[in-house]
Amino acid sequence: MASKYHGPINRTRRPISIIIVIGLCCFCYLIGIWQKSGSGKGDKLALQVTEQTADCNVFPQTTLDFESHHNYVETVETSELTTKRFKSCEAKYTDYTPCHEQDRAMKFPREDMIYRERHCPPDDEKLRCLILAPKGYTTPFPWPKSRDYAYYANVPYKHLTVEKAVQNWVQFQGNVFKFPGGGTMFPRGADAYIDELASVVPIGSGMIRTALDTGCGVASWGAYLLKRNILAMSFAPKDNHEAQVQFALERGVPAVIGVLGSISLPYPSRSFDMSHCSRCLIPWASKEGMYMMEVDRVLRPGGYWILSGPPLNWKTYHRVWNRTKENCRAEQRRIEEYAELLCWEKKYEKGDVAIWRKNINGKSCRRTSANICQTKDADNVWYKKMDACITPYPDVKNSDEVAGGELKKFPARLFAVPPRIANEMVPGVTVESYQEDNKLWKKHVTSYKRSISLLGTTRYHNIMDMNAGLGGFAAALDSSKLWVMNVVPTIAENTLGVVYERGLIGIYHDWCEGFSTYPRTYDLLHANRLFTLYQDKCEFEDILLEMDRVLRPEGAIILRDGVEVLNKVRKIAAGLRWDTKLLDHEDGPLVPEKIFVAVKQYAVEGDEDQSTPNDD
Repeated sequence: MASKYHGPINRTRRPISIIIVIGLCCFCYLIGIWQKSGSGKGDKLALQVTEQTADCNVFPQTTLDFESHHNYVETVETSELTTKRFKSCEAKYTDYTPCHEQDRAMKFPREDMIYRERHCPPDDEKLRCLILAPKGYTTPFPWPKSRDYAYYANVPYKHLTVEKAVQNWVQFQGNVFKFPGGGTMFPRGADAYIDELASVVPIGSGMIRTALDTGCGVASWGAYLLKRNILAMSFAPKDNHEAQVQFALERGVPAVIGVLGSISLPYPSRSFDMSHCSRCLIPWASKEGMYMMEVDRVLRPGGYWILSGPPLNWKTYHRVWNRTKENCRAEQRRIEEYAELLCWEKKYEKGDVAIWRKNINGKSCRRTSANICQTKDADNVWYKKMDACITPYPDVKNSDEVAGGELKKFPARLFAVPPRIANEMVPGVTVESYQEDNKLWKKHVTSYKRSISLLGTTRYHNIMDMNAGLGGFAAALDSSKLWVMNVVPTIAENTLGVVYERGLIGIYHDWCEGFSTYPRTYDLLHANRLFTLYQDKCEFEDILLEMDRVLRPEGAIILRDGVEVLNKVRKIAAGLRWDTKLLDHEDGPLVPEKIFVAVKQYAVEGDEDQSTPNDD
């Protein structure tokens, strides 16, 4: 009855009410735009969220496409969440590496390089502040120019320019460092050195895609392999050769702080097509061959080990090394014996270089006696003690079969079914689910490029996937203009072996701890369901602060996760110097998974604490 009685009045008021509501919404929207407007800091290469220029915008308006699949998501406020604003760290922490700090390292034994391994601070000693860039910091040169040049202000350390002057590691010129491409064992340049190796190792054929550089210096070997479509995982300790890994990453070369010491390398078995030591000072002949056995564990059947430097060519250099002929001869003899024990065949020795090839399976091994590792999982290595034992080959049916499965040449390897999946070695992953995962990540990456128009270009060269899964994100993004560090969390399903079989590189890590890198070493961080994975393991705040530490000023972040988790992340991020957006899933607002996109603001030492960043 009431509805009939008031019907004509309601019909009259309804259009007027709608017009008033629409007018108010438009007015509020315009006020919001005015309040949120502003401009950031940085050089011409950097991209801004808040600037509306065509060339310097992480989210250029001309490329945004916020249809139903890209709507902004309203933050759900909860009473228990309050914004905590993080202060800037003291200037002395500008190059802080939480798990590799010198003061903490010196409390540990020097034996087996234990003091150079990871030693992370306990929870009550963690640094919970924002590490700022040094004064004068500038966005690094774009690749490939960054291979040869780096700004002094970004890595202000000249020690190597003096100590390694005659070896062409690095030179100081004006306000930049120049990297001529030399090394201790290749003063004529890495290109000429790699050409020599290519006379034996099939570099350039697609058979060699992943490489390990032990004791990499400033990673010139890895830098010059990139143009040959080979990804080298380089590592070196944080020692008196200050900032060598920092130089490597500033140049745009994959590298981590690390050492062959007492703990296993954080890589799965059968990962690398090639391993390299150029005067890396690793005592290969000691510890009953333990370090060679660890290289053997991560070296793929049919892979190559390259050694250049002592004790090779000892007849020429033993006096320069202040060693006797007998001592040098004995060391090389032990290396040869361990190589034979590991079923490596010497393929080349000339001057300072020797190359061995690992057998494709164990059928032809002629071991009279050997200590075989008894572990059932050669990939379970996080903080595991290294042993002087030989990792057995996977079983084969005949002498021509490649143990563990034969890989296709790259780039076909990238989307071919990895042997670990074909052989049902990854729980819950089938050939069909792997192929579906690839399709899904191609879709996701296409969507990302609508929000970050320069994704896939040299603007984002150093990229990290913090929860890599099967490597689908990196595979969909694969380009000579970038590389992706695929991190498989130690509490996630172990899929890193699959990542390597695809011709990608990565590392194990626990995100409750600091990553083995310097501050400001990555252009973009991506993580899929990382915070859901860690929500009961450690504080979101610590993970986000670590992300802020490793991300370069004006670098980007993309997170995929549930809306409740991302609202918690967004609340914490409001206390960081990030500009953030929360977007709907590509398939629409009804999908509970959302996309969090952020850009780190430009800030250097001496800047006053800035106001809370934009949070649209």
